[in-house]
Amino acid sequence: MRPTPNPDRWADLRPRVISAVVMVAVGVVAIWAGGAVFAALVTICCGLMIWELTRMTHATGADIALPLGLAAGLCLALVLAFEARWLVLLLALPALIGAAWPRRIRVVFAGYALLVMLTGFGLVQLRDGQGLAVIVWLVAVVAASDLAGYFAGRTLGGPKFWPAISPKKTWSGTVAGWLGAALVGLGFVLAGQGGWGLVVLSPLVALAGQMGDIVESGIKRRVGVKDSSGLIPGHGGLMDRFDALAGAAVIIYFVSLVVALPIGGP
Repeated sequence: MRPTPNPDRWADLRPRVISAVVMVAVGVVAIWAGGAVFAALVTICCGLMIWELTRMTHATGADIALPLGLAAGLCLALVLAFEARWLVLLLALPALIGAAWPRRIRVVFAGYALLVMLTGFGLVQLRDGQGLAVIVWLVAVVAASDLAGYFAGRTLGGPKFWPAISPKKTWSGTVAGWLGAALVGLGFVLAGQGGWGLVVLSPLVALAGQMGDIVESGIKRRVGVKDSSGLIPGHGGLMDRFDALAGAAVIIYFVSLVVALPIGGP
């Protein structure tokens, strides 16, 4: 007997799509503009992500979440505004302050807070130093991986990728994410925006993004929450939406410090 389709399986699709459209619109404007506009958006997002992380992981999160989120945004803004190398140390300040407060998981908080700050710094450095194309490619790879994984996982199902940490993720969705990322890389190559190395690099970036997603899922399971917040209808919080971008952006930024990326310049 053929099983009856479950309409609830797609119940979150509409708010998810609407929120995605709004985020894409804001993101496109900021990425295209670059400079202070892009830096401002990244700084705000990082501050909000530290706010979410603090609320989740601290027993007294409501007391320090807002001040720590504001402090994180200020630290990132100072690092981006001034070129003194020693100011980069400020990126670790929110992690150190939050880890010193009454907390549930000190090391996890410090590690993820530092990841968030490095993500913000890395994204702005990539946009300013490598140009528009690398940010568009990075976001496109993460988005394609997420969408391909979402629909393949919901449609095909199958064995779980890492059930102890992220019970909803399947191998079908994970592999579909890699394939979607490779297609994005191929698209950039055919458009003359990068070398063939992008076809190989894109799935690796998708994997880094998936690991970022899994890390955030592990934090939520550890503290017993479903979403990092309710800021984005259909997506939860900013951490829920940008966890994959955080993992991917940090990896690409550090790779760019070692070798030239196979992607067009400004």
